Amino acid sequence: MRSSFLMLPLAVALVAGCAKEPAAPTVDPVAQKPAAAVNTVSRSHDESSYAEPEKVVIKDVALDLKVDFDAKQIGGTATYTLEWKDKAAKQLLLDTRELSVEKVEALAADGAATPLQFALAPADKVFGSKLSIETPDQPTSVRITYHTAPTASGLQWLEPSMTEGKKLPFMFSQSQAIHARSWVPLQDTPSVRFTYSAHVTSRPDVMVLMSADNDPKAARDGDYAFKMPQPIPSYLLAIAAGDLVFEPISERSGVWAEPTMVSKATKEFEDTEKMIGAAENLYGEYRWGRYDMLVLPPSFPFGGMENPRLTFATPTVIVGDKSLVSLVAHELAHSWSGNLVTNASWKDIWLNEGFTTYVQGRITEALYGTEMAEMEREIDQTDLLNEVKDMSPADQALALPPLNERDPDEALSNVAYVKGAWFLQFLEQRFGRAVFDPFLRGWFNDHAFQSANTDQFVAYMTKNLLPKNPTAVTEAELKAWLEEPGIPAFATKARSRNFAVVDTARIAFLGSSALPSNQVTREWNTQEWVRFIDGLGATQPIEKLAALDKGYHFTGTPNGEIAMRWYPLAIRSGYTDAQAAAGEFIQKVGRRKLVLPIYAELLKTPEGLAFAKEVFAKAKPGYHPITTASVEDMIAKAEAAPKQEAAPKQ
Repeated sequence: MRSSFLMLPLAVALVAGCAKEPAAPTVDPVAQKPAAAVNTVSRSHDESSYAEPEKVVIKDVALDLKVDFDAKQIGGTATYTLEWKDKAAKQLLLDTRELSVEKVEALAADGAATPLQFALAPADKVFGSKLSIETPDQPTSVRITYHTAPTASGLQWLEPSMTEGKKLPFMFSQSQAIHARSWVPLQDTPSVRFTYSAHVTSRPDVMVLMSADNDPKAARDGDYAFKMPQPIPSYLLAIAAGDLVFEPISERSGVWAEPTMVSKATKEFEDTEKMIGAAENLYGEYRWGRYDMLVLPPSFPFGGMENPRLTFATPTVIVGDKSLVSLVAHELAHSWSGNLVTNASWKDIWLNEGFTTYVQGRITEALYGTEMAEMEREIDQTDLLNEVKDMSPADQALALPPLNERDPDEALSNVAYVKGAWFLQFLEQRFGRAVFDPFLRGWFNDHAFQSANTDQFVAYMTKNLLPKNPTAVTEAELKAWLEEPGIPAFATKARSRNFAVVDTARIAFLGSSALPSNQVTREWNTQEWVRFIDGLGATQPIEKLAALDKGYHFTGTPNGEIAMRWYPLAIRSGYTDAQAAAGEFIQKVGRRKLVLPIYAELLKTPEGLAFAKEVFAKAKPGYHPITTASVEDMIAKAEAAPKQEAAPKQ
């Protein structure tokens, strides 16, 4: 999943000369000594699930569902093929959230159904309700009849007016991290992987798609069938329905989107096949058949979601110059890191997002050059170093402690993405690409379609990487990356050549108020403008912001990466000319990363709080439940906190 800025990293120029394997060492090899397990907890135990996969696991799910736009619910049956591991087990425990379970049955080989007793526990605010099914005879097949609630946290229902084309309603899912349980009863933990099939009916004028074998030539008739033959974790179960059409990019890739958006998106994402080829050259065959992308309405709460075979993408990255297509590189990279090899629990999410951010950077370098990857890596690292200043030490480690009562959504931060990628870049620098690339490819191959934890990665590294050059890294260095807070002092920071020009132009502007010349700025891309704005500091005099606005039209920009930085700066500085446009932006866009920084600044003053509440009231019907919950929590905390005065006009 892509939630933080561009997530493209890892400076490749800095290590291009390190490919030769060093001479044999003359000291005791580190690899002879088994690396210590990270922390003292079971890294594969998932505190966010009621399931007991050590006793029984779901191997396959067969769904027969109806999508009801009028009732805003999905209903039908889910039939599970089970593998019992504990011969003494008498219950099947599943995760649910706001589901209405009508009946549960054991199915015999001949299809005969026998009712099973079941009970739904009282709902926990974070984890939902445990569904306990009495299974004294350990059936190999169980069927549950159920339906979702209109308020299901993993589904969003949009009226036609909230879509791009404004003709048909739209529905889509967001299952990560623990929202799949709100639309299918499941062992909702990444430690369990299953295959699935689905028969889905809907109103005949909408196209239904899933994270499965979508047929680009499928007729829109309200009756659809899907199959996912590769085992996936529950958070990659996905569904969408709306006014969707398809345009191809290559034989195995294309774009699904609303008719008014599809051609624009296809043009923006036209390099996708080249990205697939670049990733295959590095890490082996793409193992999922097709790689298509679904462009969702602006309310989608994230940049992208790596649902296998069908990446869900925000339209906010379609800006016309491909400067934000790193989103595609990121979600595609998940086809190896995350989808193919998955973190066994959310406390090891760096195994998904850190690896993916690293792989994404390698794809970007292959297609767009070292400097583009270096610019984005430097932005990522700068953002991370600022973010960790306000984080608890425990949350700054790659291998997180048990999440216990914490919502995995709230425990996710840039640490998993950027520190994780930075760590892999560190290993690449120390061992050289000639050694590190085959090692990483081996990790993906040897753990394909499995779930893994940090201890397993450390053990694999101890066996397969460290002996290649036993003096390359020390145990203390590995511990600093995996278990200790912050970024190790010995980490090499990214340095972009282009940013030196940007910094010079900004310093000159701040000193003389003369705008950078068009000759300098006309070739700047999104990353360079982000660097320029980020360097302006917490506030600027109103006349300087007005001059920038007149020259570069930041207020009203369609580019979300610029908007999320410009509007907070304007709000902090008391530049009220931008406030109306800021309100319009957070009303029409639901991507959390883009809107939450703007809300955060508004909520610091009584006047801003009142304006934010007014805008949120209008925006809420079009927001995803995940975004809604985040904004409501921010407003509640702001209302309970002492208020500061509005920023004075300068």
